[in-house]
Amino acid sequence: MVIQDVINHLETLAPLHYAEDFDNVGLLVGDKNKKISGVLVTLDTIEAVVDEAITKNCNLIISFHPIIFKGLKSLTGKNYVEKTVLKAIKNDIAIFAIHTALDNAINGVNDIICNTLGLINKRILIPQKGTIKKLTTFVPLGNANTLRSQLFKAGAGNIGNYDNCSFNTEGLGTYKGNENSNPTLGEKGVLHEEKETQISVTFNKHLESKLLSTLFEHHPYEEVAFEVTTLDNYNQNIGMGMVGELQNSQDTMTFLAFVKETMKVSCIKHSKISKQTIKKVAVLGGSGSFAISAAKRAGADILITADLKYHDFFSAENEIILADIGHYESEQFTKNFLVEYLSKKITNFAVVLSTTNTNPVKYL
Repeated sequence: MVIQDVINHLETLAPLHYAEDFDNVGLLVGDKNKKISGVLVTLDTIEAVVDEAITKNCNLIISFHPIIFKGLKSLTGKNYVEKTVLKAIKNDIAIFAIHTALDNAINGVNDIICNTLGLINKRILIPQKGTIKKLTTFVPLGNANTLRSQLFKAGAGNIGNYDNCSFNTEGLGTYKGNENSNPTLGEKGVLHEEKETQISVTFNKHLESKLLSTLFEHHPYEEVAFEVTTLDNYNQNIGMGMVGELQNSQDTMTFLAFVKETMKVSCIKHSKISKQTIKKVAVLGGSGSFAISAAKRAGADILITADLKYHDFFSAENEIILADIGHYESEQFTKNFLVEYLSKKITNFAVVLSTTNTNPVKYL
């Protein structure tokens, strides 16, 4: 097995197409065709983690956060980023970062938090826009069923709880091939009329290349007429944060104590206790101040997130309780999840959970 094989499993879980534009995800260091000796999974890649990978004979590090976030203009070891990258390169260790691709995945970071807290009726808090596309093509009536079926197999036509979704219109297509053409139906140089079906299917944008390959492979025409458009619809299965509900309402202070214990938090910074009971809970792992308005609109009683600044807490405005549990703390179970996921997919070498505590924040 090579590095790309592991990447393929990770991209099935969290396609990199859905990472945020500001992010730097994917294979950051190393050769994707390198044979794997072992995989080490961590929240952050720092020098100590590379040392751990060396000790445990792992030549691939799966990191939640990217060690290379901004552009590197040199590799001289003048800071922790350069030192880490240099050590990885010298020891032939690859580094892959998944970050906001997993943040935006329906079964990703925020789902992990929801499950840890026992939330039900979960949904994406801030659905991502611009991730749903539509393919429209035109095919002879006799070929429509076969082509449509192949597009479905490739992943088109999935909408919420439904699959095999399409819209079809019958009409008359015309064409006339030039002297260099080789028409499947009709003769070159002669205007041809053909009864056709217009097939329209929606698909998630990371499938575009696969869908087009399927279209060209199974469409009978020499020249395939098609168009791909990006829809304005929000994708209810991709996006930042989640909102869910407790099985039963809880006293606010009891719930905060539960969060502190369950999420293994040393302390919780929170806004004014403006609600005496908690039922609906919004969560967003990592820095989540941008989700305050969305959590309010969702009717959440509390937003559990991290990295809230002083003035962010004023934004609660007695409509919601804001709880900052710490950046590392909100994402700490992610590496356990990735180890469990990869261990089920890969059985011929070790997938190792890093024991290095990479949290740079310490509490007295």
